[in-house]
Amino acid sequence: MIDVIRSAYHNLGRKKGRTVLTILGITIGVASVILIGNISQCGSNALTNELDSLGLNGLSISCQAGSSITLKDTDLNLVKSCDGVDQATPLLMQSTTVSARETETKALVWGIDTTASQIVSIQILYGRMFTSKDISTNANVCLVDESFSRNAYMRSNIIGKHVSVQCGGTLEDFEVIGVIKTGSGLLQNMLGNYIPTFVYVPYTTMQTASGRSSFDQIAVKIASSSDLDSTGKAIVATLNQNNGTTDTFVSNNLAEQKDGLDNILNIVTLILSAVGAISLLVASLSIMTVMLVSVSERTREIGIKKAIGAKRKDIMLEFMLEAIFISIFGCVIGIVLGYGISYTGASLFGIALGTRWDIFVLSIIFSLSTGTIFGVYPAIKASALKPVDALRME
Repeated sequence: MIDVIRSAYHNLGRKKGRTVLTILGITIGVASVILIGNISQCGSNALTNELDSLGLNGLSISCQAGSSITLKDTDLNLVKSCDGVDQATPLLMQSTTVSARETETKALVWGIDTTASQIVSIQILYGRMFTSKDISTNANVCLVDESFSRNAYMRSNIIGKHVSVQCGGTLEDFEVIGVIKTGSGLLQNMLGNYIPTFVYVPYTTMQTASGRSSFDQIAVKIASSSDLDSTGKAIVATLNQNNGTTDTFVSNNLAEQKDGLDNILNIVTLILSAVGAISLLVASLSIMTVMLVSVSERTREIGIKKAIGAKRKDIMLEFMLEAIFISIFGCVIGIVLGYGISYTGASLFGIALGTRWDIFVLSIIFSLSTGTIFGVYPAIKASALKPVDALRME
């Protein structure tokens, strides 16, 4: 058995160029499948972090479009008093522009309360969060994200600087009291100007500027022991009962929306993985081609081996092992290459490397099994040669 394995290994070196090219085909196929899986996992992790950073991991309470009923302070207090609610904060949102010095950019202005940082993940790099005084006095203070700070002032810390925000149809001057970093920043880095700047202001200031007393939404953080859906239904029922309505209020489970985005990403990954699997299949077919050529070239050698006592199973095993060796070498190199490129790409984007272990294991099993299967026919053909006929071949 040892002699058969040694012979199969040495036979790969007879035609080094052909062997290397065949191994390269398996390598590219395995590496591409692993890359697709890792990119998918990194994207899923980054998307989860990005959405979590925007508070998309709880409930959002809003009114039906076109409804004359709006969310007010009494509704906010009702939501806070509901069972299962840990925190609740009012939210106002407006798409507008923000400018500082000679820099003007599109922005989403969020009107928030002092409790927003307990629900929406706001990481303050410099400065402070809003205080109760800021809220009660409708102070013209704001938090801006780090990317805007760098674009406008070429540095992150711009505490004390002033920015102009188109708020409620009028141009308002705001003092920067905090610089924030939202999430992983991956979407901002990849999509650039397509992702607007985030600016946070006291919700009372935004209400005064727009001449309104209502909220767009109420963001709710649910206690860890409570169920999101059942708590959302209870909140909606309480609000409808208090306002004398039936279906005016809506509860959105933001975690489900995030899961929906993850499912879409998984479907895309599955499709791309199927494309990678096709490349693996083609590479495995090349193993059959190479082994058939090898059988033709070594027909006389096979005849000599059989003439001196080699059994049919020995010849078959030798050719089978050659195909398996090619698959193993290609698979190992493909794994190293795939993870090397994945690690480099993750480092460049500043994100943690994610691994899809299911795709990883399936790619290994698929590459080894197809390589072995496509090596069976050439091995059978070689082992079936008769010694007399094989020795007659030139």
